[in-house]
Amino acid sequence: MDEVVTRRKNQPPPPHVVFDDLVNPGRETIRPWLRLLDDEMLPRVIESEPPSLVVWSSLWPARPSALIRFDLTDDGAGTNLRWTLLLDPPRPDDDVVRSLRKRIDRLINANLRFTYGQ
Repeated sequence: MDEVVTRRKNQPPPPHVVFDDLVNPGRETIRPWLRLLDDEMLPRVIESEPPSLVVWSSLWPARPSALIRFDLTDDGAGTNLRWTLLLDPPRPDDDVVRSLRKRIDRLINANLRFTYGQ
């Protein structure tokens, strides 16, 4: 698999809180953050190492082999969260990559972040 795109951003809570949310992506919460689109499916957790690593299966039935890797580190004031999209070759064109990046970024660096009051 190839690393197609990666982004890093701080999340306010400590790593164990973010980890718990990522390993339970479909659970009901007061502030739901994983709002799937019609062409998306609930990811499964493929791998996890508390509190620093979570790997999801694909969000997209059209790209069943895609993986999303989350690396979490404590930054002293919350969590440095890096997500990485992994795809089998050949690499899709830039418009497709941009669309996938924006969607993951919306889910993680907007929706999830907003659940923490940011």
